[in-house]
Formats: sequence, C-alpha cells, structure tokens
Amino acid sequence: MNRTIPGVAGLAQEWMRNPRPRRRPRLRLVCFPHAGGSARFFYPWLRELPVAVELLAVQYPGRDDRLDEPVLDRMDLLTDPLAEAVAEVADVPLVLFGHSMGASVAFEVARRLDSRSPDLVRHLFVSARPAPFSSDPTLRQQRDDDTLIRELARLGGTDPTLFDDPEIRTTLLPAIRGDYRLIEGYRYRAGPPLTCATTAVVGSHDPEVPNRLAEGWQAATTGTFALRVMPGGHFYLTERRSELIAYLLTALGMRGGHGGGHASTP
Repeated sequence: MNRTIPGVAGLAQEWMRNPRPRRRPRLRLVCFPHAGGSARFFYPWLRELPVAVELLAVQYPGRDDRLDEPVLDRMDLLTDPLAEAVAEVADVPLVLFGHSMGASVAFEVARRLDSRSPDLVRHLFVSARPAPFSSDPTLRQQRDDDTLIRELARLGGTDPTLFDDPEIRTTLLPAIRGDYRLIEGYRYRAGPPLTCATTAVVGSHDPEVPNRLAEGWQAATTGTFALRVMPGGHFYLTERRSELIAYLLTALGMRGGHGGGHASTP
C-alpha cells in the first residue's frame, strides 16, 4: 500500500498512510483508528470517497508496518508528534475523523492545531466517544488477556477467533493493551474551545456512548455542532460505511459517496 504523500516528508510520512494519492485534492480527510486499530481499518473508505478527497490514515506505533516501535500509552506522547505531522499536510483544508479512542486523539490533535491557527481544521468528526469532560475518569481494573479479548468481542470491532492463533495473539495484544492504558489514563485539561465545526456520531445501540455523553461534545467548540445517531453498536461504521461517508460528504458540502457519480473506484 502506498505510503507516499506527494511533496511531503518527515513526520507526515512516518505517522500517516496515503493509500491512494490525489493529484489535486480539495481537502484531506485524516482518520484516527480505535484502540488496537491500524491505518488499514480506513482503506475500504476509498470506494466511497470522491477524487477531490484525499484519505490519510494515521498509523500508531506498535502495529502493522510500525510493529517494531514501542506502543505509546500516554496521550501527549502520541498527540504532540501527530499534531506536527498533520500540520505538514495542511496546504489544503483538513477534516479530522476519529473513532472511539481515535476520537479523543483527533480532538487533542485539533486542539494543538487550533492553538497555531484556527483555520487549519475545517471540521472535526468524533465517533463513538463520550465528550472528554463527561466521561468516567475512573481507571478500570487491569484485565488479563482473556478478559480483554471478551471485551473486544462485546464491542464488536475484532473477531475473537483471531486470538485462537498464539502468534496473532502475541502480535496484537500489546498494542491493544497499550491503547487501553492510554485512553483510560487520559484526562482532559481545560483550555480554549475549538473554533471548527464539530460533529459527534454514535451508534443507536452503543453500550459505551449514550447520547447524553455524545451531546457533551457541543461544549468543545464555538463552531457549529451536530449530533448524528446511526443504527448499530460501537462499530456501527463497519456495516454503515456507505451511509456514514455519504453523511460526512453532505456535512462538508461535497457531492459523491454511495450512489453518487464522483466516487473513486477500488
């Protein structure tokens, strides 16, 4: 899969994957995966995106082609270099989309970019995550491997039979465990609200994110806010990918996506 971001080197190349470069993108959609997730999670989105949108998927350390790097289990250690990397691709308007843990990561990156210039981020989409100042700050008990795997199965984002293979189990669990430490240890630090438009998207049957906690994101920005509830659970976006991307494009004032005439081919 192509890692090249045309005209960009340095941190952007390290932190983001560009599966299909666009010649003249009108905007860049930077996507932040969930706990244990990798950039590959967002590659199927290419089937739905118009050619004017360039997809950049964040690759956290400790997985896939960064497997030999240590997992970062503290939010600032992750978001400080990530914000620098995203700033390098801000020559066209940026839209950030984060799912679950990735929503909190995207939010903290947006805060850092906003402190530089309020025009760097056009829109922030936070998916399947309570607002940072409305979530339970209590750390959960340390999970053994089997408990962690059962929790992943409950949320629906990972096929639990993958962990029947001891090699896969050894490869995947360290990143998942490190991500859980990061998000459960994350504490919101008060500061100026964002200025960009912000949309919270949740599944209608998500056991982790009731609507009242998603609505709290409205206090995170002085820009426009919307809450979108879609059918499904915590990983609603897997089954509702086409519907979700069509909604994102509509919210951004763009044509394309599922059923549109400007979507790219696989």
